[in-house]
Amino acid sequence: MRHQHLFFPLALLMAWGFLSSPVAAESDWKEVEAPPPPTFSKQGLIAIDVPGYTSLKFGVDPASLSIGSDGVLHYVMVAYSSSGSINAMYEGLRCDTAEFKTYARSSEAGHWNVVKEPQWRALDAREAATRHSLTLARQGACDGHILAAKTVPELIRLIRFPRKSLEY
Repeated sequence: MRHQHLFFPLALLMAWGFLSSPVAAESDWKEVEAPPPPTFSKQGLIAIDVPGYTSLKFGVDPASLSIGSDGVLHYVMVAYSSSGSINAMYEGLRCDTAEFKTYARSSEAGHWNVVKEPQWRALDAREAATRHSLTLARQGACDGHILAAKTVPELIRLIRFPRKSLEY
C-alpha cells in the first residue's frame, strides 16, 4: 500500500510513452512519392564518417537533400574510392522508425538505375549495406527518433557539424 500513490503517475507515463511511440503513429503514416533522383556532384560533399574497415569514403551531396511532407529525408549518398570509382545511392531516411530505403543507384553521374519496388529496411550497424545511412542519422540528420531539423539549411549545418552521436 505504501507505493499505491505511485500507480497513477506511472500508469500515465506508460500510456504517454505508448501513445507517442513511432509504432502508434505508424498506422496513420502515408509515404508520398519520392521526387525523381537528382543530379549529384562529388564536389562539396559533406563527409560521412562510416565506421568499420572500408576503403571507400562516403559523403552526402547537400544539394540533394530534401524533406518530404511525410517526414522522409531524401538524399544522395556518394561512395568513392581513391582509384576514382564512384557509386551513388538515392535514398530516403525515416528517423521515427529508424529505417531507410534505396530508390535508385548510379555508377556514373547523370545515369540512375531505379530500384523496382524499393523497401524500407532497418538501420543496422552490423550490416555493411546500411552503415552509411545509419551514420548519416547519427551524424546529425536524426535527433533520436525525430528528424533533427525542419529546414534543409539547418539540417546541412547539423550534419556538417555534428554535436553528438545518437544510438538507435
